[in-house]
Amino acid sequence: MTAADWTAIRLTAALAGTTTLLLLLLGLPLAWWLARTRSPLKPLWAALVAMPIVLPPSVLGFYLLLLMGPQGPLGQLTQALGLGRLPFSFGGLVLASMIYSLPFVVQPLQQAFEAIAENTLEAAATLRAGPLDRFFTVALPLARPGLLTACVLGFAHTVGEFGVVLMVGGNIPGQTRVLSVAIYDHVEAVEYADAHRLSAFMLLFAFTVLVTLYLVNRAPHAAPPPP
Repeated sequence: MTAADWTAIRLTAALAGTTTLLLLLLGLPLAWWLARTRSPLKPLWAALVAMPIVLPPSVLGFYLLLLMGPQGPLGQLTQALGLGRLPFSFGGLVLASMIYSLPFVVQPLQQAFEAIAENTLEAAATLRAGPLDRFFTVALPLARPGLLTACVLGFAHTVGEFGVVLMVGGNIPGQTRVLSVAIYDHVEAVEYADAHRLSAFMLLFAFTVLVTLYLVNRAPHAAPPPP
């Protein structure tokens, strides 16, 4: 592989790692609220979280460009704060990736939190455990499989992005040229050997992700060995 390809791989890993970490910080409280709330607005918020699953990446990328552009509200805010413009920058890629991968982190966490029996949390409350204590010492350990699934899916989905990152980040070597865009470039240049090597790497990565998810989801339900 070329030096530019290795740069694209490192940039992709940095993007996926940063996005996953930020999504966990955002997704944990959001998933907990969605799992426990009885608000009539819950279906609305759940639908908003799930929108990137059904929305075409080009549509999502287009509206993100408008939002982050010089005339958009977010673009005007970042410029007023002296942060510059987000489109065609690594920061813009991170924000777009967070929105695009949000449901792949929030939904596994929400399902894991919903599976926790209410009487388990009530028992912790009777032992004078506060809300934060119950969350970190009871709910989070019980939701460990969902947390691992969220981490793996969030990272893998970010690695596999194409449409959104191309719309928001463009194709700037060393700054926004991620792995999926690098494969596209090789195909456009009829460099099929290079495209094959990167694509084979992605195939191996995807297979590893699926095996990992299978093992994570299978472990809690494994039957005990016979006596």
